[in-house]
Amino acid sequence: MTNKKILIVEARFYEPLTDALVEGAVAEIEAAGYAYERIAVPGVLEIPATIGFAEDTGQYDAYVALGVVIRGETTHYDTVCAESARGLMDIGIQHRLAIGNGIQTVENEAQAWARCDKNNKNKGGGAAVAALRLMSIRDDLKDTR
Repeated sequence: MTNKKILIVEARFYEPLTDALVEGAVAEIEAAGYAYERIAVPGVLEIPATIGFAEDTGQYDAYVALGVVIRGETTHYDTVCAESARGLMDIGIQHRLAIGNGIQTVENEAQAWARCDKNNKNKGGGAAVAALRLMSIRDDLKDTR
């Protein structure tokens, strides 16, 4: 076991879907031998700010952003999808953070379940793998200085 700690930031707007994403992410983190904590936020727009707050504590080595956005009848979907992704990219680049983006942006609930289920596309697990790989790359590059 290593002393690295991963923070899973999960948007709880679609709770059963988020639970499925978390299940996949936790399985990958545990398989890699890392500790993790979870924090819940109302929706995906709150994830980037929460990661920023958490980074200020110095407690975490990587982050996994999880949530679901399902297209509705208005353009709100487009804003939520674009701004959550932009927020994660901005904070990741500006602060050199290892963030796995597991926010699922889908047209309907069937697409969401296909992506969230760890026995199907396992996008929660994929986001955790991405975060862990970015953490490893960052740490390896630091060691070459």
